[in-house]
Amino acid sequence: MKRRTPVPESSIDRLREISTWISSVLDLDELLELIIEKATRMMEAKASSLLLLDQKTRKLYFKVATGEKREEVRQYEINLGQGIAGFVAERGEPLLIPDVSQDPRWDRRISESTGFQTHSIACVPMKVDGEIIGVIEIIDKEDGSPIQYEDMKTLTVFAELASLALSNARKIEEVKRENIDLKEELGNRYQIIGESKSLQKAISDALKVANSKTSTLILGESGTGKELLARLIHRAGPRRDKPMIVLNCAALPETLLEAELFGHEKGAFTGAMSRKIGKFELTDGGTLFLDEIGEMSPGMQAKLLRALDEGLFYRVGGNVPISVDVRVISATNRDIAKEVTEERFREDLYYRLNVVQIHMPALREIKEDIPLLANHFLDNLKQEKGLQDLRISEKATEKMLGYDWPGNVRELKNALERAVVMGNGQEVLPEDLPISGPKTGYPGLEVGLTLKEAEDSFKKEFIVLNLKHSGGNRSKAAKIMGIQRTYLSRLISKYHLQGV
Repeated sequence: MKRRTPVPESSIDRLREISTWISSVLDLDELLELIIEKATRMMEAKASSLLLLDQKTRKLYFKVATGEKREEVRQYEINLGQGIAGFVAERGEPLLIPDVSQDPRWDRRISESTGFQTHSIACVPMKVDGEIIGVIEIIDKEDGSPIQYEDMKTLTVFAELASLALSNARKIEEVKRENIDLKEELGNRYQIIGESKSLQKAISDALKVANSKTSTLILGESGTGKELLARLIHRAGPRRDKPMIVLNCAALPETLLEAELFGHEKGAFTGAMSRKIGKFELTDGGTLFLDEIGEMSPGMQAKLLRALDEGLFYRVGGNVPISVDVRVISATNRDIAKEVTEERFREDLYYRLNVVQIHMPALREIKEDIPLLANHFLDNLKQEKGLQDLRISEKATEKMLGYDWPGNVRELKNALERAVVMGNGQEVLPEDLPISGPKTGYPGLEVGLTLKEAEDSFKKEFIVLNLKHSGGNRSKAAKIMGIQRTYLSRLISKYHLQGV
């Protein structure tokens, strides 16, 4: 058999190898040096350099240089239009000069200062999205022969690779900057504002459980910020770099809720055209926040309990068990203990979710925080609307302090936004706020409440009214109400009125 002569590595093969560096080498300076050093070797050049254009000064500076005078060369800058490199950067067209001594565009300043003899130069522009960002040039051949026109094709490819590397670096830097900005924006958006004892206790409790995987149940009326507290727990814990996913259990019927939580296989039910990954899988390693857990149907409660107890679940229509590491935080605005007593919520699931319980106070219980919250929301609106001198009048603040805010912090935020949009652009006035005046007594009955709910609502309002009248003195309030102080304390605990 004839022995086959090995085929030498072609220039194309070497260029393919270089192209893989673009995605594998993370350090931009290292990548550019690799590209220029490879170009120098492949083209057997005496020296080479990569110059970048400073868009502000409109000067070219040496980013990478090779050859015996590379350190001296790095000290120089070239004006746009100056010399061969400046000419190419200004015009955006490649240029080959076989004999620089015969070309009027040749600027011998650097060559003479460094003592480097130059005979021929090839220079090509670097572009990103049509914009000139710099040039690459090679000087002379190692054997003393002039650079040929065939070399220009190879040099152009290297310029394109270097341009791609710089473009990718720009995009990565932009994404990093956007991520930082987004984190700051999210941090501001999900900030919990308030200095009241009740709110600070909720925050303190949240920080205590943040570093564990303990299931946490957050109780509180709608609009009190239960999701904000869940986000605080997530951000303060070791799972902060993993996803936190929110699912409102009241928004979906049982069949859809199951598919949302656990996912489904293709063809599992009518309309399941492809496999869907559920929230449990998407949250692997992170935190799953189940809002309005009290609205979950009994059947769905059983499936959730099984998944939590076993640490395994199946996609709808699937038969392969899936294991994930998820921290579950749940929340409800219902009296969940009463739901358990009346057998509308599974007792075993309640105990599974309620390892730690945190109560978010209603806004009427922490009225001292209203000015802080109002000014925080106003600052955000001032930035958004460009109304830097806008302020809240004293009478508007008094009106907000006199209102009970049944919609809590969410209602306050919406009321202020409405006031800013409909106001005079200088000062938020009482009439701008879409709320009624201060309440002087119990607001009356509401249609749609059960007798038990109406009784509880009255008791809460009645206790709050008397505690405020007595300056928070429980003994005095109990005497006015004609009940024992110990009974009043039990009612305060039951209705979460400790901050009044």
